[in-house]
Amino acid sequence: MTAPLVDLSVHHRAHGASDRVAFGFVKALRFFADTFFAKRYGHRAVVLETVAAVPGMVGATFSHLKALRRMRDDRGWIKTLMDEAENERMHLMTFIEVCKPTLFERAVILLAQGVFYNFFFLLYLMSPKTAHRVVGYFEEEAVISYTHYLAEIDEGRSANVAAPEIAKRYWNLPDTATLRDVVLVVRADEAHHRDVNHDFANQLAGLPQVAIAECPPHAELTPNWKAAAWPKAA
Repeated sequence: MTAPLVDLSVHHRAHGASDRVAFGFVKALRFFADTFFAKRYGHRAVVLETVAAVPGMVGATFSHLKALRRMRDDRGWIKTLMDEAENERMHLMTFIEVCKPTLFERAVILLAQGVFYNFFFLLYLMSPKTAHRVVGYFEEEAVISYTHYLAEIDEGRSANVAAPEIAKRYWNLPDTATLRDVVLVVRADEAHHRDVNHDFANQLAGLPQVAIAECPPHAELTPNWKAAAWPKAA
């Protein structure tokens, strides 16, 4: 397969106090992640993707309520943020198949998600621009982490196992796809989210738009409420 192109040099230079706070917060998170997981990138992905799927849902909720209050179009923000949340959730579903989380890591996930959801909800309530900047910087770090993960695979320190079936279906990967192929498309997804959130923050701050990295093609997950509500009898 053709590897998605990702510009690894992209970095938003902090402008003003809120950007510096956002950048410092994300760097602190990176320090704890590096300390806790070291080079266990599969386990790192499982825990961090549970956190990464939170901002899109929170942002979509606020955008939805704002559109209702003001009785005007949301300019596509709701769908974009919901797609981001869904995409990050599929990253989690994929890496769970690659690296089974331990009971301790599941406990960490519960704690991290509970703390981060409430923190991010309050942050978005006070400053949507800062919230999107946090996500932009968070995704910058995700691109770096997945680049390191690729190096671990290429240098033989992480096994290049077969890609999980869920990943093959979601990104339409070939039957011969491996973990390396999965990490490549996940990294490209993160680069896309990086640019989208920095662009949203720029729009809210009245700054110029940024170029948006292309999102790899993936399956659209359609609602299946009838099957969920009325499962077939065993």
